[in-house]
Amino acid sequence: MCISISQVSRFRIYSLGSSCCERVHGYLKNNTRPKLLDVRASSVDGKSKWIRRNVSTSTQGSRSNNTKSSVLGGTVPVTRIIDVESSTKLQQPFGNLQQRLAQDKDLPKLLTVIVSDLETSGLSRVKERIIEIAAQDIAGGTNSTFQTLVNPGLPITNAYIHGIRDDMVCRPEVPRMEELIPIFLRYVESRQKPGGYVMIVAHNGKTFDFQFLINEFNRCSYEIPRNWLLLDSLPMARENIKSLEATVKPKATLQALGEYYNLSRDGDAHRAMSDVLLLSQVFQRLTIDLKLSLSDLVLRSHTPSDITTAMAKNKKA
Repeated sequence: MCISISQVSRFRIYSLGSSCCERVHGYLKNNTRPKLLDVRASSVDGKSKWIRRNVSTSTQGSRSNNTKSSVLGGTVPVTRIIDVESSTKLQQPFGNLQQRLAQDKDLPKLLTVIVSDLETSGLSRVKERIIEIAAQDIAGGTNSTFQTLVNPGLPITNAYIHGIRDDMVCRPEVPRMEELIPIFLRYVESRQKPGGYVMIVAHNGKTFDFQFLINEFNRCSYEIPRNWLLLDSLPMARENIKSLEATVKPKATLQALGEYYNLSRDGDAHRAMSDVLLLSQVFQRLTIDLKLSLSDLVLRSHTPSDITTAMAKNKKA
């Protein structure tokens, strides 16, 4: 049996060009012609139950010169087969993963850095749900991005922030989170280096994005893979701002940082793919300004269990 993403409906793929910072990912890939994402994983136990469901994904925004992106437009019918009983759960204990990985001389060959962003139905990490998610492998190349709306199964209370309305997500072709997680995991696995690790970067991730992601995974009976590291770029931005000699210093918001670095935005603010494309550029500028190596980034990151522990402490407080 296999889990297959063989076709994507209204799924636009951006390929990042040579703007990537060499300190972050160690190498650059040339901008290439986009292809439909095709990720496969096998199952040999013969016990899995399968659901066949039509799923559609989409992105917003136009082409940006700074990101050198190319867009796959049009509408393509899609059928995705999802194993609803399987989940990615690594049993091997990692110990202090950050220290061990940071000291590995082959770190550039092991680590994949993926910038991510999500939009939600409201601000409560417990009651509200994810309604849009986007990600981009900062190394670029074909199929380097992932984006989709998500049906939260409840009313959206903050459409004034991101512009995503109930009628946009309450459609048969928009997946629910329990359907989307296996697909998202396959995307990440398709970008992961053999035997390697993945660092997910989000702005204000520690107190927002990562908490939403962990809660959604838990609600759908999935565990975030233990070879994932979670890096919040907001503390990096605040550290860099403090070091500036300018009298008027920029705020640490993503929009303000984009303006400070004179970066153009591809699409509307507070839409997941638009924010991802901007954060990819801002993140690279921050690593340059702070003179951070891959090892430094690893040591600044958190494991999923770190975030879960912090969430539990905040709940008791």
